[in-house]
Amino acid sequence: MKVAVRSLCEFAAREGSLEHRYTPSPSADEGIQGHKILQARRPSHYQSEYLLEGECQGIQLRGRADGYWPDAPMPTLEEIKTHRGDLARIGPGQRQLHWAQLKVYGALLCQRDSLTQVRLRLVYYDIARDHETPLDEVWQREDLEAFLTQVCSRYRDWHRQESEHRQQRDRALMTLAFPFTDFRPHQRLLSETVYKRICTDRALLLEAPTGIGKTLGVTYPALMAMPRRQLDRLFVLTARTTGRQLVLDSLHMLMPKGDAEILPLRVLELTARDKACEYPDRACHGESCPLADGFFDRLPAARQAAAAARWLDRTRIQTLAAEHEICPYYLAQEMARWSDVIIGDVNHYFDQQALLSGLTRQNDWRVVPLIDEAHNLIDRARSMYSAQLSQSQFRQVARSTPDSLSNAFRAVQRAWGRLIKNQIEPVTSPETGDQRYHLTEVPTELNTALQRLVGDLTEYMTEHPVIPELQSLLFDTLSFMKLAERFGGHSLCTLEVKRTGQAGKRLRSSARLSIRNLIPADFLAERFAQAQACILFSATLSPAEYYQDLLGLPDSTLWQSIPSPFSADQLDLHIVNISTRFNDRLRSIGPMVKRIEQLYQSVPGNYLVYLSSFAYLEQLKIALEQQCPDIPVIAQTTGMGEQARLEFIEQFRTRRGVVGFAVLGGVFSEGIDLPGEALVGVFIATLGLPPFDDYHEQLARRLQIRFGQGYAYTYLYPGIRKVIQAAGRLIRTPEDSGVVELMDDRYGSAEVQELLPGWWR
Repeated sequence: MKVAVRSLCEFAAREGSLEHRYTPSPSADEGIQGHKILQARRPSHYQSEYLLEGECQGIQLRGRADGYWPDAPMPTLEEIKTHRGDLARIGPGQRQLHWAQLKVYGALLCQRDSLTQVRLRLVYYDIARDHETPLDEVWQREDLEAFLTQVCSRYRDWHRQESEHRQQRDRALMTLAFPFTDFRPHQRLLSETVYKRICTDRALLLEAPTGIGKTLGVTYPALMAMPRRQLDRLFVLTARTTGRQLVLDSLHMLMPKGDAEILPLRVLELTARDKACEYPDRACHGESCPLADGFFDRLPAARQAAAAARWLDRTRIQTLAAEHEICPYYLAQEMARWSDVIIGDVNHYFDQQALLSGLTRQNDWRVVPLIDEAHNLIDRARSMYSAQLSQSQFRQVARSTPDSLSNAFRAVQRAWGRLIKNQIEPVTSPETGDQRYHLTEVPTELNTALQRLVGDLTEYMTEHPVIPELQSLLFDTLSFMKLAERFGGHSLCTLEVKRTGQAGKRLRSSARLSIRNLIPADFLAERFAQAQACILFSATLSPAEYYQDLLGLPDSTLWQSIPSPFSADQLDLHIVNISTRFNDRLRSIGPMVKRIEQLYQSVPGNYLVYLSSFAYLEQLKIALEQQCPDIPVIAQTTGMGEQARLEFIEQFRTRRGVVGFAVLGGVFSEGIDLPGEALVGVFIATLGLPPFDDYHEQLARRLQIRFGQGYAYTYLYPGIRKVIQAAGRLIRTPEDSGVVELMDDRYGSAEVQELLPGWWR
């Protein structure tokens, strides 16, 4: 096991408290770009990304210094650290860590080349101001070797423990048994497909129906492949919180006798910061939060206890953190370095500052992401790489801002004024209204004012208690600025201006500037290439080219559809010749009420009715209640809270004869199980197409230019996917049966029918 120099130092050279003083650190991509900028400015004999390897106390070390001058008056190693804002905000703990990394590189260089001394240069580069601050120190070989011996001594016992753990893990996984006497129908084919794709280092789009045991069928062969392919980590990524529990349940089945501590496998569940934080109103700094104070001094004992526990779900992490009086969120972040299987949201690997992607790159891990419900990744990735600034938000926050920030906020408002004046067309009418402009590039009028505001906000929040409104504004601004630097044909920049006021008087303008990602492939391709193999699985991953194009999967990606364990005999499918197009909706209400009433009377039981919008839902619901007052009706509402959602689903499990109304593509369209008599029929009164609004028209144009599939990629494929997911609530086991009524005349077209599951026909 080779150890990355940075990982060695992060383990053995950190002391004291957490030091996250709201310093707006650059993203990983920004850091890489910053390094390239400085490296390009160095002289020709400068060697960038200089590889250094060596051994100390039995530990094989490897790392790349950012730069090396072999021909300088004295051999010089350089390490570049990017930042934003006042350099003084980088605390002593962080600086100590940076120097430790550079000193280890220096020791390895002296060891390899028999040097007696070396110059070490630590360069802090402010990416916002394009300003570098070099700090030089000359070190003697014996001092560097003593430092290297010291940090390796701290790491040695842990390294030996981790090497033994890896050997025990791999031996156990070589003989890992399937937890049941036999596979479900077609589950063996699913597992064999996953295993072969991982062993051939290929990405796989795996379409597998509900009820086949996808989660267990994917994780089992992936675990078997770990020792055979020398994989370091498995990342099991989900798009919904409920999906994480399904993964944990499947992994627990694989534990001998159900005991998580018998199998030598560390399993970690990552939780979002806002759900894990014990003090959300405090900064992550020792002077503010008691769980950040002395964090690194108490971390070794907590880390050792967590490593021994192995099964590290959210509850266990919270318990261990409480026992050692440290932050549970950062304890989980630390254990991500030392766990074999890591379960978390898709953003932990695909987001701009994704933890798992950064650790993979840093440690040169061989990883395989397993992405559950992968059909959601397109929309989730679009949201990860989108951002928005609202002039009204700046105005609202400015009203209650501290005096020390008022000048910065006024400068931002003046910049908004210049933006509106320079970008929008002259207004010839005094009437109020909205104007929308799609821009070919991100306007620069706000840049200087936003950079000043970010600096002032950072300085203020470093020294004062958290104000949620300021914190939210800071994060929104930083997110926008980062995406603006990477703007291109993959995204859409839109300026929207709303004018209000009375006729004859000066109108008041309020603007909103957004960057919306359209083609996430341009951001995700690098993450897929970083993985040894990648498995994306879902019940709806057709057609393959749609997902491969929009996600940026490698050309070698394979697509496999697993046969359904269900048969057409279980499903009574009807296509009802009704138009649900917008202009026909009022006329459609009567026939749909009649159809629901007829089926309810002939086959009593629980039904779900899916519609395209809440307005359409309300119209149909009122009509059904008026015509059939004896039928119990429940309905999804806008902004439904978690408890209300649970109560809605519980109605189907505890009652019979209920008709529920829900919006297609919403929270009740996927991720819920209603087997047996909990659900006997589903009505889908829409084709599921997204609205034909300005955004989707822009999206269609862009996708037509890039892929030649504007309509299908924007409207048809996403719509049919939602239909299949919603209908999938009905048949959950081979014993289930029921009725699906597709209430739209467009379902009769060959183009649409080709996209429906084969077993339906």
